[in-house]
Amino acid sequence: MVSGARETSLPPYRKSKGGVMGDYSYQNLLETLSNSPSEFMRLLETGYSEERGEVSLPALCRSLVDWIRSLSGAELPPVFSDIIALVKEKSGIQFAYNLMLRMEAALGYRKPSLGIYDNAFHFIGGAQKYGCTIAHALQEQFDITLIANTDISVQKLQEWYDLDLQRCRIKVVRIPFYAAKEAHSGVFDAGEVDLKGDNPFHIVSKESGNYDFFINNCMLEMVFPLANVSELVCHFPEREISRFFHVDKYDHIIYNSEYTAEWIKKRWNLTPHKHIYPPVDMESEYSPELKKNIILSASRFELSGNKQQMEMIKAFMRLRRNHPQTLKGWKLVLAGGSTELNPYLEKIKNLTSLLPAENCELKINISAEELKRTYAQAKLFWHFSGLGQRDPARVEHFGMTTVEAMQNGCVPVVFKGGGLKEIVKEGISGALFSNLEEQQKKSLDLITDSSFMSRLARGAVERGKQFTKKIFMSKVREHFSRLLSIYLFKKEA
Repeated sequence: MVSGARETSLPPYRKSKGGVMGDYSYQNLLETLSNSPSEFMRLLETGYSEERGEVSLPALCRSLVDWIRSLSGAELPPVFSDIIALVKEKSGIQFAYNLMLRMEAALGYRKPSLGIYDNAFHFIGGAQKYGCTIAHALQEQFDITLIANTDISVQKLQEWYDLDLQRCRIKVVRIPFYAAKEAHSGVFDAGEVDLKGDNPFHIVSKESGNYDFFINNCMLEMVFPLANVSELVCHFPEREISRFFHVDKYDHIIYNSEYTAEWIKKRWNLTPHKHIYPPVDMESEYSPELKKNIILSASRFELSGNKQQMEMIKAFMRLRRNHPQTLKGWKLVLAGGSTELNPYLEKIKNLTSLLPAENCELKINISAEELKRTYAQAKLFWHFSGLGQRDPARVEHFGMTTVEAMQNGCVPVVFKGGGLKEIVKEGISGALFSNLEEQQKKSLDLITDSSFMSRLARGAVERGKQFTKKIFMSKVREHFSRLLSIYLFKKEA
């Protein structure tokens, strides 16, 4: 039905869902359209002239869809083009385009389209795994495009997250604001944006209008959604409300933890809609005989050092120095993703060089298979995010890698804050600490008491079953099936 190129030069921030056209419901509109298309056109013009609010897109779309179905394949009357032209003139090209998109999908001309945006798809990360697993779960129902800001391949995403994404495609939308920076590291930091100038993510907003459904998976509040149905996945509300704040324009906010929901309310004064814990799919048969004296950390090597791998190395050194016999034969393994140019990772390499090679190992950008083998071998899991921090954004929002470790019988010793408190139950499935002294003591208690270690390992495995990919996909499909049913007029809108 829709043909030709879109007019991309028009202002993109035109998303008018509007109210009703006068007092006319869908049934009124359909009856008028069926009995007298010219009267329908007059009614539409009157509604606009009275300035009683924009036309309701769902009511208008449903009446047009049912009218077209009643024609039984006959050629559309000329009045159809007149209707679309009037809607475009009065409500804007985006409104008219959204109307046509929804009609196409509702009439069964094609699958509904879904764009999933993440400005960090090119990094290995928990948030990116969240978005890719949504794509994996929905690719039967939707024609899916993964929207990135720099080069990444479907094959690489499949390798990183062990997911089937063959029916998805990648579209790279480059952002000139960052491309112009001489030393751009590949991190699209919204904090660098000058709020007095133009919004550099304007180009992503325009792209969002090309899809029936749009998911903003990187919680970037500067992207104004233009799709018919828009969802913002909030892993944490990192920035305060500013000039380019558009979160309130999304139909729903999906949140990853109760900790995140609490801060959405505090920081943005918004109530999120749907709680879906992240997908964790590192489950395996717990095999105590595979365990070695390994303390593992699995976190991205962020340029900011927020995951605090440096502090972990120093803590390990301290344990070895204070308890040399007890820590004899123990090894610290730091696994995680990194960009090619990473000054923080270089600092880590310099520090680990002070330890014997058999006592410390770095695993950079490893595959899901290798990471799973490492989890299966490790006895303890350390996670320091949030330690000594006052900024709530620097506390772990959920803790996917902590759950991955637990699913493999790797006992977590993690900071008592953020989403980690929702995951780990003290003395049952792991240990929580508030300072380095507690961290050292609780780690040592486990290292010196094998029966205690075994009991918590079994508890960790059981707790980890509450956060599986299967549960995540079920909740995602349930949520989007309901939205899709409404969108295609299978339920009352």
